[in-house]
Amino acid sequence: MSRSNHRATPRKSDDAYLRELGYEPVLTRRMGPFGNFAISFSVISVLSGCMTLYGFGLNTGGPSVMLWGWLVVGAMVMFIGAALAEVTSAYPTSGALYYQAEQLGGKKWGWYTGWLNLLGLLGAIAGIDYGAALFTGALLNLQWGFEPTPGSVMVIFLCILALHLTLNLFGVRLVSVLNSISVWWHLGGVTVIVGALAILPSHHQSAHFVFGEFVNNTGWSSPLYVAVLGLLLAQYTFCGYDASAHLSEETTDAQVSASRGIIHSIGWSWLAGFILLAGLTFAIQDYAGTVGTKTGVPPAQIFLDALGVSGAKALLLVVIIAQLCCGNAETAAASRMVFAFSRDGALPGSHLWRQVDRRTGTPRMAVLLAVVCAAVLALPSLYSPVAYAAITSINVVGITPAYAIPIYLRIRNRRRFRPGPWNLGNWGVAVGTIAVLWVVFVTVLFCLPQTRPASGGLVSVETFNYAPIALFVVLALAWGWWRAKGNSYEVPAQHFDRSASAYEDEVI
Repeated sequence: MSRSNHRATPRKSDDAYLRELGYEPVLTRRMGPFGNFAISFSVISVLSGCMTLYGFGLNTGGPSVMLWGWLVVGAMVMFIGAALAEVTSAYPTSGALYYQAEQLGGKKWGWYTGWLNLLGLLGAIAGIDYGAALFTGALLNLQWGFEPTPGSVMVIFLCILALHLTLNLFGVRLVSVLNSISVWWHLGGVTVIVGALAILPSHHQSAHFVFGEFVNNTGWSSPLYVAVLGLLLAQYTFCGYDASAHLSEETTDAQVSASRGIIHSIGWSWLAGFILLAGLTFAIQDYAGTVGTKTGVPPAQIFLDALGVSGAKALLLVVIIAQLCCGNAETAAASRMVFAFSRDGALPGSHLWRQVDRRTGTPRMAVLLAVVCAAVLALPSLYSPVAYAAITSINVVGITPAYAIPIYLRIRNRRRFRPGPWNLGNWGVAVGTIAVLWVVFVTVLFCLPQTRPASGGLVSVETFNYAPIALFVVLALAWGWWRAKGNSYEVPAQHFDRSASAYEDEVI
């Protein structure tokens, strides 16, 4: 970071600034800068996203798309993260994206941004915890011969949701502690997994295979189409860094800490994820056997082939604990979005979901609603073999456009926007433009069919991508609720003139 030379006016306290944004502080500020970074890093969770969609990547482009796609997507997400961090510094509230959109574009912009953000966050809980259920099923299969059927995996998934519901009811301090542990667990876990896979197997794939092998098991004939579909692995993993913004009302020095949390979480995840994907792919012993593994989880088969049963169990346990930390952090972020949206009267039953427990300072009913909705989103997994990829797509097509809307409005209304202490300076418009263009591309992409029927016929119920349906339903619900209750939706107006020169600028 480089600092401007003008003399800075001291920043106001977090709670005083929040009042100027129009909200009376009701949540408890018990999270420091590291805890704020930790929640986004835990939600991104390379040991969740990379692992749970690794099998998808093996079929959809193969090693070359996974590795090079990770680098490309990571670079693009850094643009999104930087642009979003700049807006977050100006508006550090639990409402995050929708509050930013409302301030820069008006009530309708905020309304639809909020519904998209909510869809993405709930889809993320479902995707993360269902992935953890799949890996738990694989571990039970190795230990006791457990058969991970769709029904049994669903039961595990519901148990994991119940665990995250319980942990989040205890308050943000416990969440913060668990997230701090999660950071070191993730970094240590990647080191242990990659180290074991690098040292112990007697055979490794060549660099040409890892960085150059293209595989297409989708049924689609276009290599380009398959390659861009394969970007889902990386784009899904790089979701959830808005958690730093959603927890800003519980973070100290939020105008800077939340923005740094977004940037640092993306950067460290970019590095750790590339190392993890490379380590896994170099260690593949039997590609076809890995894809068709009876465990239902290709990374588990890699561990099994490379390290034996005991080693596979140990590494699976490392991954599962990381995924549980990830799901717990995402539950916290989603519940704060539910709370903030309800605080402004935007959800049916808002009077319930905005309640804050006096003892813990936690929106407990919002936590409950987030968990129940995530359970509903995962139900199609009982009937469709492609439903899990659709859940992850729901996360992407919901939350990624929500990232872009406040960035777009910041560009469109650049004269109205007054930057906070963390900003991009003269690079803000250029960085934001690249971010918005990338979001448009991936949103369209992940609404397209991902698997073609083996017969070559039309897309069937089993191969249909449900993400656009979920997107349509949520937008229709948002439209209908706006028509019915939009007049009761009231985000506080920003009632002060904040000059950019009143702050010490931090420029990338």
